[in-house]
Amino acid sequence: MLSPDRCAGRFIAHGVLNTPVIKIREAAIMLDSYFKISERGSSIAQEVRGGLVTFFTMAYIVALNPIILAYSPDKNGQFLFGGAQPAPAMVAATTALVAGVLTILMGSVANYPLALATGLGLNTFVAVGIASKMTWAAAMGLVVLEGLIILVLVLTGFRVAVFKAVPPQIKIAISVGIGLFIALIGLVDAGFVRRTAGGPVPVGLGVNGNLVGWPTVVFVFGTLLIIGLMVRKVKGAILIGIVGATVAAIIIQKLYKIAPGFTPGNPPTIVDGGWGLNIPSVPTDIIAVPEFDFTGQFDLFGAFTLDNVSLIAAILLLFTLLLSDFFDTVGTVTAIGHEAGLADKEGNVDNIQKILLVDSIAAAAGGAAGISSNTSYIESAAGVGEGARTGLASVVTGVMFLLTTFLAPLVAVIPYEAATPALIIVGFLMMTQIKKIDWDDLGIGIPAFLTIILMPFTYNISVGIGAGFITHVVIRLVQGRGKEVHPLMLLVSGLFMIYFLSSPINSWIG
Repeated sequence: MLSPDRCAGRFIAHGVLNTPVIKIREAAIMLDSYFKISERGSSIAQEVRGGLVTFFTMAYIVALNPIILAYSPDKNGQFLFGGAQPAPAMVAATTALVAGVLTILMGSVANYPLALATGLGLNTFVAVGIASKMTWAAAMGLVVLEGLIILVLVLTGFRVAVFKAVPPQIKIAISVGIGLFIALIGLVDAGFVRRTAGGPVPVGLGVNGNLVGWPTVVFVFGTLLIIGLMVRKVKGAILIGIVGATVAAIIIQKLYKIAPGFTPGNPPTIVDGGWGLNIPSVPTDIIAVPEFDFTGQFDLFGAFTLDNVSLIAAILLLFTLLLSDFFDTVGTVTAIGHEAGLADKEGNVDNIQKILLVDSIAAAAGGAAGISSNTSYIESAAGVGEGARTGLASVVTGVMFLLTTFLAPLVAVIPYEAATPALIIVGFLMMTQIKKIDWDDLGIGIPAFLTIILMPFTYNISVGIGAGFITHVVIRLVQGRGKEVHPLMLLVSGLFMIYFLSSPINSWIG
């Protein structure tokens, strides 16, 4: 009797199995070879799952970016894309398009499981802190200029040198801090933890110490579902959890008609019992025709020719953008590298030059397209938690973003509360690295501690990194071990001091 393999071989030889089967197998082999999938202990199915999880975890940016950018007028009362009225649909479509192209570029060029999109925090700073003082074109010109400066720093090797100058255990602390940070993001976005107006602490459990509303129930259900699946070692636990929570949310919305937790023109806020952002209902339309307008979205040096903004003030705005973007990415790349097992014992990752090159291009491209600086997303860690280890996962995420330009109604089905459980689980996975830190060495332990706690407490990755760098340098100098500190650490710590003091400096110079 012939074995199945020999039977298959005989069928193929006689043309019984058609060529598409062979072509699919050849394509799989090519993908495996190009992305080093087997070499990194992964599989194509695992990469696809990871890419989908990353997309579903960060797809909220397509809905959130228009709320932040589209409804914020510049100093002349004009809205983004030059109109007298907000253009949220255009901002959403452009956000998805640029994120898709850049994420595919990251995956195919750098072979790293890292997705990119408009940076949260940066877009708010651009809308509120910059565009309110000048035209949108001048504000986006600053973003493009910041991206070009970072690109030069990458091409000259400076950015990579800074990355390698950071002590390995401080890199681990950055990863742990980001894990805690994204877990807090998940808790806040889901309404499980909420900001308090006049209480003794800035955040608290639910409303007045109580969990409120069906959306919070969806979040708890999704989190417990993922935990249960992980304990049972079910593949695709995070993706299944997101889908399961979304289905539950749709059913609940159908039964109870829950209101949204935001209003256009205002930052998204969690109201009592309301959905955080998207309302999970079955869409009437699945496909929507996107709108794009890339003409005249930035004026490269416009911010430096204004009467109401001094040259020094414009430079400080540029410096703030630059430093935040620079070190947020360093932290994200470090965290993803540790979580995916792609970092060596020094905390360095392969292809770091290409990773940072794509990221710097993303910053400039986001400004040129008029949707603010694009940067690496820590939500990529959700895909890594699902098993992503190569750039193929990023390609999958990027393709999903491109499809979103046409399938925006379908993506809008997934509420915050269904996606954020992934951030809680990934936060836990990243937190496990804390045992690798030498807490007995105060020159490492104290900086690591400040790095870890300040990221979530200030809601800012760069603040945690800056505090860790500065205290590490100061302690080593006090210990008489200044020679152990890399010169670039001294330089960067000085820049962080300027960054932290930028507000009083700006007031001093008027």
